[in-house]
Amino acid sequence: MRRAERGFALVAVMLVLGLLGIIAAEFAYSMRLEAEAMRAWRDHMRAAHLAEAGVGQALRELAGDFQNVSLPFDGVLTFYKQGPPATVLPRLARTKVRLGSGEFSYRITDEQARLNVNNATQDQLDKLLQCLGVDKIVRDQIVDSILDWIDANDDHRINGAESDDYYLKLPVPYRARNAQIESVAELLQIKGVTPALFEGVDGRPGLRDVLTARGVGQLNVNTAGPVVFCAMGVSEAQISNVMQGRLERPLLQAPANLGSSVGFFVTNSQTFRIEAEGLIEGRPRASVTAIVQKRNNVPVVLEWSGVR
Repeated sequence: MRRAERGFALVAVMLVLGLLGIIAAEFAYSMRLEAEAMRAWRDHMRAAHLAEAGVGQALRELAGDFQNVSLPFDGVLTFYKQGPPATVLPRLARTKVRLGSGEFSYRITDEQARLNVNNATQDQLDKLLQCLGVDKIVRDQIVDSILDWIDANDDHRINGAESDDYYLKLPVPYRARNAQIESVAELLQIKGVTPALFEGVDGRPGLRDVLTARGVGQLNVNTAGPVVFCAMGVSEAQISNVMQGRLERPLLQAPANLGSSVGFFVTNSQTFRIEAEGLIEGRPRASVTAIVQKRNNVPVVLEWSGVR
């Protein structure tokens, strides 16, 4: 009996030790997960502040006293003070700027290089999509759906969509705005607009690059891209002339050879898009996009998306 009791005690001790080992392993695993989660949260918060610092530095540039905005040879948005000759304002560092234990990068683009989706005509929207290589059937659906989304009524166009006939029948239902689009990202909610068309693929610009919801309506001849010129009915030869003519210095007036669309173009901008990201150990961990408009030479944030 004593031998049996000793054997039973040994088994019991081994079971207890095994159980304690499992508990210790689970505890260590849980602690490691919590530590990793805390580290990820800490890095995200640091990156968020870094991204906001990037926006702050971009606002410093936009607060400068400039009269013209253009895209020179390197394709980076540049600010000019009128001369003669036109003087280039110094750029601040925009890529991997060291701040504390991290870095931030930001990009400033001209919102007036984009066609305002709220003011564009049906023909302009159709032409823009055509210039992006979108097939006619898809173009008709997207254009009608954009116009249905913006107009105040619930009657859908032939190829369009409204709340009752389409959006409320989706797996995650929602209603059409029936008012002006507030952010270009809203286009992703509109029937026919795919992420690929919105973001752009194979080096081709997406809708986010050529449309805006915040532009003042006029386009900057010094920053607009070929797709936007194309949407305005400008020929390829005229587009090439404009793109070449603005490389060394900004155009001081819209060229007369733009034809009937010349009245849509100006040579300066007041509305800009800032896209900033915070980097930890060289990797982006947080991003911010801000739409900013200069009012009385003071940059005012109109729209903010991302971390806060």
